[in-house]
Amino acid sequence: MSNKIKYPFFVFNPKSYLYGEELLKLAKHADELALKYPECSILVTVPFADIMAVKNATQNIIVTAQHMDGIVPGRGIGHVLPESIYHAGARAVFLNHAERPMTVAALAQAIKRAKDLGIETIVCADSIAEAKSVAIMGADVILCEPTELIGTGQTSDSSYIEQTNQAIKEIDETILVMQAAGISTADDVYRTIELGADGTGCTSGITNADSPAGMLTDMVDALMKAYRERG
Repeated sequence: MSNKIKYPFFVFNPKSYLYGEELLKLAKHADELALKYPECSILVTVPFADIMAVKNATQNIIVTAQHMDGIVPGRGIGHVLPESIYHAGARAVFLNHAERPMTVAALAQAIKRAKDLGIETIVCADSIAEAKSVAIMGADVILCEPTELIGTGQTSDSSYIEQTNQAIKEIDETILVMQAAGISTADDVYRTIELGADGTGCTSGITNADSPAGMLTDMVDALMKAYRERG
């Protein structure tokens, strides 16, 4: 399978809610959905210790690391080496998440190292100005997510989504735009794609659902429905 992230895409980001067997079970379910919808990309972000297990248990998802540092092999105890996550099976990485912010210099170096290894970068930006800066750095995907909306169940308004999409595409039309603030239902997913985002994702809306696998299915189905109706 290609590790290039395609439009549309969906990211299941369980953060530290899931690990081990419970994470593997949902990752395998995501893998089945990716097989059902080969025209889209489904990414699952996993804790570092689970990357290899999830990679070995799946074939169709893009296994994604939650962070990495822009270092090279050598000194750096306690840091996340790009070669290490690649070897474990990660082919994409989140950078500059609100829960793991990076300086501009560190972010630029991490993006460069990811490009060296062929790891797709999903870089978080919480304002239009920051999104523009990240676009200039050459991110593959930009997650436009106002920090204050994370985990609130409140989604970005349509004007924010449309403005960030336009600002990024004006700099580089090949960059994919992800909008995921407050996504908690399948309807949220549908609306976000309908408004022009290339992809979206969810954490607690899935992990806290009565049936996490059922919610993941509903959200991916909604993604594909909006994509097909958008033409």
